[in-house]
Amino acid sequence: MKLAIPSILYKDSYLYAIKEYHQENFLTEKLDYDEIKNNFNEYLKRIEDMKTGENVPPTFSPQSEFWLINEENEYVGTLKIRHVLNNPTLLNVGGHIGYFIRPSFRKFGYGSIILELGLKEAKQIGLEKILITCDETNLASKKIIEKNGGIFESIFHYDNKIPRLRYWISIT
Repeated sequence: MKLAIPSILYKDSYLYAIKEYHQENFLTEKLDYDEIKNNFNEYLKRIEDMKTGENVPPTFSPQSEFWLINEENEYVGTLKIRHVLNNPTLLNVGGHIGYFIRPSFRKFGYGSIILELGLKEAKQIGLEKILITCDETNLASKKIIEKNGGIFESIFHYDNKIPRLRYWISIT
């Protein structure tokens, strides 16, 4: 298993994963299958722009995106590391790290692997303390965060949505 920079090498398995996500009604607004399929290189460019800080929407933060890739060179999941928490939503709800595993690869330990590898990347970026959050009802993510050193800080309630658990992980 490795974290890789998003690449054309993983296009087929990434597109298949989008279909899996959409079957769960997950990321349907953020990952437009046809748009990404037909403009994959542009999609990769937008990911790169987010890393360098170019064309970052005002409510976003510069972020590095990585894909978890297995031994068969298949896309398994996505990890995003926000370089700064520059607005209240990221500070209270989003945190520094967000990750998700494609449905057909869940419950095999890949969530722990992607977060463990992501913490190493966050350290390379220069972060020393990571805020990571999850829905209060997401017991799997809660366990993954705690397994990787997450120290519970608080519960954040917002906009009649599922409350968010807030954890800090020191990576110095």
